[in-house]
Amino acid sequence: MKNLFYGTALALCLAAAPAGAAVIADLGVNPRSTQGDFSNSVGGAAFADQYTFQLVGADQFITFASATNVFAAPSDFITNFAGQLFRQVGAVGGGDDVPVSPPAPAVPCQQNPTGCQILAGSALLAAGNYYLQLTGIGGGTSGYGGNLTTAAVAIPGPIAGAGLPGLVLAIAGMVGLARRRRNAAA
Repeated sequence: MKNLFYGTALALCLAAAPAGAAVIADLGVNPRSTQGDFSNSVGGAAFADQYTFQLVGADQFITFASATNVFAAPSDFITNFAGQLFRQVGAVGGGDDVPVSPPAPAVPCQQNPTGCQILAGSALLAAGNYYLQLTGIGGGTSGYGGNLTTAAVAIPGPIAGAGLPGLVLAIAGMVGLARRRRNAAA
């Protein structure tokens, strides 16, 4: 009976143990591959890490992100490893943030499917404040590393002759051409 009591007490303590502390790191303004690196040793705990960044100076940005867990032992696998981009509205992870991409679950790496997981995604984002959230349950001594990079997307300006004025001019030209053909035939 005494062993049952100790076993139950130990199980309750382990169940009540807090998840791994969330990492909130700032990747800066318009991060490029040289400043968008991130990593975390999550160990054997649940985690929800956020990597914030800000996009300024253009109307739209293409954003690429990827994270990889390379492991030597099966115990270092990250269960439910996934990433998702959010537009930050209030405090990071405060519940009012808006998802701007679907969750990207990790898949086995092609070169090493039994010892590597990878997740990747991209999105076209407007200027603003965002964060990449990575979640999962680490096993053993698991960890991940990754990169987020952004690039401004040029939006073409107006094209001469396009739109309603170009359409009116084209119709006037067609009417003039039709009159000329009729006069030539008469």
